[in-house]
Amino acid sequence: MEKQRVMFICIHNSGRSQMAEAFLRHLASDRFEVHSAGLEAGTLNPLVVKAMEEIGISMDGHYAKKAFEYVKRGERFDYVVTVCDESNAERCPTFPGKAIRMHWSFPDPSALQGTDEEKLAGIRLIRDDIHSKVKLWCQART
Repeated sequence: MEKQRVMFICIHNSGRSQMAEAFLRHLASDRFEVHSAGLEAGTLNPLVVKAMEEIGISMDGHYAKKAFEYVKRGERFDYVVTVCDESNAERCPTFPGKAIRMHWSFPDPSALQGTDEEKLAGIRLIRDDIHSKVKLWCQART
């Protein structure tokens, strides 16, 4: 059985799309080939990495990628999921092709204010929301 290809897209590919990619890989890498990219390639948020490590998911090997690189290579996906928050939805990139497109709105971890511990607390909530959404989506495709 050929794996379905999934692309998670965000602005910088530094948090939300990376977490979604890691969760889907963790839950169903046997059924899905998973990628993530951003309109711009930022830097992987170290607090996101820490939040994922807290629940036993390593972000080793993850790095920020530009969506345009996939477009230049002519890559196609079965599903393209934007994970930008509603306030930035108009900036969230689109992806060419006949993929099924979805938008899942999550707050931007890089917009969180406060100490690192306060930001980490906010990222944990975002992480858990992303995990729940990916898990439900994945279960609906079994």
